[in-house]
Amino acid sequence: MKGPDRQEPFEEPDRPESESDGDGAGAQDRGEQKDSRRPPRIPMPRTSIEDTGNPLPDLPFALDHRVLKSLLGAWALAACSVDEAIAVEEHLGHCGPCAEEALRLRDAVGLLHQEESLDLDPGLRGRVIESCLGRRPPRIPVPEWAVPYDAETARLDALLRDIGESEWHAPVRLRWFDEDNPVSRKTTVAGVIAHLLAVDGLVALALGLDDPLGRETPPQSDPGRRTEAYWRASYFPPTRAVRGPWREQTHELIRTVSFTAGGAYGSGSGGLTVPYSAPDDQGRRVELPLRDSMVDRAFECWIHAGDIAEAVDYPYEPPSPRHLHRMIDLAARLLPGTLAERRRSGRAAPSRGLVAAGAPGRSLRLEVEGMGGGEWFIPLDSPGASASADREVAHVALDGVEFCRLAAGHVSPEEAAAGQVGDREAIRDVLFAAASLSRM
Repeated sequence: MKGPDRQEPFEEPDRPESESDGDGAGAQDRGEQKDSRRPPRIPMPRTSIEDTGNPLPDLPFALDHRVLKSLLGAWALAACSVDEAIAVEEHLGHCGPCAEEALRLRDAVGLLHQEESLDLDPGLRGRVIESCLGRRPPRIPVPEWAVPYDAETARLDALLRDIGESEWHAPVRLRWFDEDNPVSRKTTVAGVIAHLLAVDGLVALALGLDDPLGRETPPQSDPGRRTEAYWRASYFPPTRAVRGPWREQTHELIRTVSFTAGGAYGSGSGGLTVPYSAPDDQGRRVELPLRDSMVDRAFECWIHAGDIAEAVDYPYEPPSPRHLHRMIDLAARLLPGTLAERRRSGRAAPSRGLVAAGAPGRSLRLEVEGMGGGEWFIPLDSPGASASADREVAHVALDGVEFCRLAAGHVSPEEAAAGQVGDREAIRDVLFAAASLSRM
């Protein structure tokens, strides 16, 4: 049978003998000519069917317009089979609407494949743990008020794991406000971790754990004095070896508060308090409930982690909105007492009238915008007075991260990006009270 890719055998026509020269030379010439006209042993290339003018073969299956249109998304993602891709591309050649839709889908797919950083997503650990806990809840859950501390110490530990040996000695400047004046203390990355270890020891002492300062050192309630005592008692400047004790203490604190709390709502820790400041001239000092103290330690861990990240040129994000809201709420609740203390020391305007506890008094509305934000009414006349919108005399609005930087002493009250409306004196007193929350 003759086909397009098969050639008939070559047959030489008969030649008269007169063409021979009679001495055999002609026969030899004819033999050479005959061999030269034989078909080649390697077949010639096949002729393309597109060059023959014959119709192209049909696709293995036929799909209507509706089905082909539904395949455009899979085709844009390169998820079609070979036959489906051929059918879709054939259809796009003569269907204008589908071709335009396919082009838009391909552009959208390109946006989904952006360049990715080599650094792990900071929220990856939280998502993995949340997924694991959803499948198998822990027997002893971490109290909700201790979760921010657990998250922030884990983030800082991940940063420390990534930095090099020499970066542990990178200079870091601790900043805070003392009596309305900015104060700073120069240290290193290792020195910052030693500072966190020493101040977290206040929580350890309240829980009955070992004090990182040791038994020979009398317990101190002032964060600055505790830090200086630890620096003097250890290598100075500290080395990266401090990471081990700090990391072990954070884990021990989380384990202990989880057992002490007696459940997710902290019912078993109601009587525990932790010193927040050193005693004043009259022997008064501020103490926080354990749940608030753990939020305060999470706040300081985040702030100093940002100091370290800035020193080693490392990207660092704020806490999650839920954790940031807890930190802002604690600072807002501490403002009335701090404002009263500033009045006693003559660093704030005197109250315009004594207000009994629970009675309505003048208030300032603190509006914190962005992540973790909210609205708080700060009593201006006395810490125990009730504050509401009915007696509002001033309104201050700040971004959430900016408010935390103010409360950490990283930005002055005059330079804080705050919207201000109303009583200027009250606004100034509250902003300076927020800066006074900062400590070493």
